[in-house]
Amino acid sequence: MLQQTQVATVIPYFERFIDRFPSVDALAEAPLDDVLHLWSGLGYYARARNLHKTAKLVIGDYKGVFPQTKPKLIDLPGIGRSTAGAILSLSMQQPAAILDGNVKRVLSRYFVLHGWPGNAKTLKELWALSEQLTPQNRTAHYNQAMMDLGSIVCTRTKPTCADCPLNKGCLARQNDLVTLLPTPKKRVSLPVKERYWLVFQRNAEVLLEQNPPTALWGGLWAFPEFETKHELLTWCVKQGVDLQGSRKLTQKRHTFSHYHLDYTLVICPAPKQASQIEESRKSCWYEINSHVKIGIPAPVSQLIGQLANGTV
Repeated sequence: MLQQTQVATVIPYFERFIDRFPSVDALAEAPLDDVLHLWSGLGYYARARNLHKTAKLVIGDYKGVFPQTKPKLIDLPGIGRSTAGAILSLSMQQPAAILDGNVKRVLSRYFVLHGWPGNAKTLKELWALSEQLTPQNRTAHYNQAMMDLGSIVCTRTKPTCADCPLNKGCLARQNDLVTLLPTPKKRVSLPVKERYWLVFQRNAEVLLEQNPPTALWGGLWAFPEFETKHELLTWCVKQGVDLQGSRKLTQKRHTFSHYHLDYTLVICPAPKQASQIEESRKSCWYEINSHVKIGIPAPVSQLIGQLANGTV
């Protein structure tokens, strides 16, 4: 959960997740919808799907015993080099290096390493430093200390250098480069994708579709989506859907890490031949006041809440 998400945001999600899935067995046996439901709002849903896949592999292929070598850990879905190092050092007391965002920041400043950390050359240099500095003994303490140093003291903005135990040897501080490092990624304008969402209402229900695993919001339930208004209208004609009496809401924007999603909601009563639409796609009628646990993206959940409150 801490991959690409801040601690303060993660804590309540983590507590609910562990309460529902207290063991690998419980996670492996749970339906994916339950997992995605508890992840809804955290974003980067591939992480949740990978957790679920990994739990199944640990139970099935490893007989419930978590792999204890870096190559086998990295083979598991969603576990990369740094996460594998964290698992080995923090939970298995093995000497293994890590390189999360906090450690990258500390090393970049301490050694004045220029270059965006996401660049292959810079990343290679950071890994070399991390592995060189990681001790063979008390590795868990060292790795945790490095992460805490980056998250509490050597912060991205307004670092408290005076409180840093490494300040005397920090080259960035000596050369007044702290605010310039790590080198930021070059800013580029995010592309914009436009979509139309068709919101069928039937009494206190809306029609939701489950997205394919590899699609945006994979495995989550959302409204039928179309790339263009023409595509939406063509589909409606083909399905015999009459849009007379429908409402088109003002376009809204949801921003991902790599693009903006501008979506327009078209709300209309459910057609008489709704059963045909249900059969044509993997869909279900979802009660807007339902407590059924399924994964729903934040913008969709927000609209459902507005429909329930009568504010749309």
